[in-house]
Amino acid sequence: MSTITMLMQLGKGMISTAGIFFLTLLFSLPLGLIVSFGRMSGNVLVRGISKFYISIMRGTPLMLQLLVVYFAPYYVFGLNLRGYRFPAIILAFCINYAAYFAEIYRGGIESIAVGQYEAAKVLGYNRVQTFFKIILPQVMKRILPSITNETITLVKDTSLAFVLAQAEMFTIAKQIAAKDTSMMPLMAAGVFYYIFNFLVAFVMERIEKSMGYYK
Repeated sequence: MSTITMLMQLGKGMISTAGIFFLTLLFSLPLGLIVSFGRMSGNVLVRGISKFYISIMRGTPLMLQLLVVYFAPYYVFGLNLRGYRFPAIILAFCINYAAYFAEIYRGGIESIAVGQYEAAKVLGYNRVQTFFKIILPQVMKRILPSITNETITLVKDTSLAFVLAQAEMFTIAKQIAAKDTSMMPLMAAGVFYYIFNFLVAFVMERIEKSMGYYK
């Protein structure tokens, strides 16, 4: 296979990889914030459920979670869903990463001094205004390095979609490598991943610098 043909096929796989990446971030970041609220809730039941959810998501392999999410509708409810493969991948990635993001959010929120809440109350802010206008911007500044680490890990974890036969970039690279008995496709995939991660790290660093005024 020519180099150009190989790169074109890897490029198609990269579209799938990028789709998994961006959709996971789009849904898991807000979901993680909601879960973190549950984790810090004063309600024992809500806090317990949130803690158990986080424990399961962080304590079991993402590969297993992908299989469970994909096959559960059939084996549990007898449903044979068409076109469910890609949505199942996104769902599994989202609920997995939301658990990690929830703990990152929780650490950031709990690091904010109590005095800031009291000062906001004196200024007439209600709880919602206090959180979104005063607390959350500071939290985001503090947790961005941790979010960046998880985001970079997500780029590499997209390769686990192969377990549901999703033709993402690394799966295509392995297929080409097996067909051509060459390591070149895998090395090219490695370069793709590196460039993707480099861009992610660059963007996150720019965002972090833009929030420097929250120091």
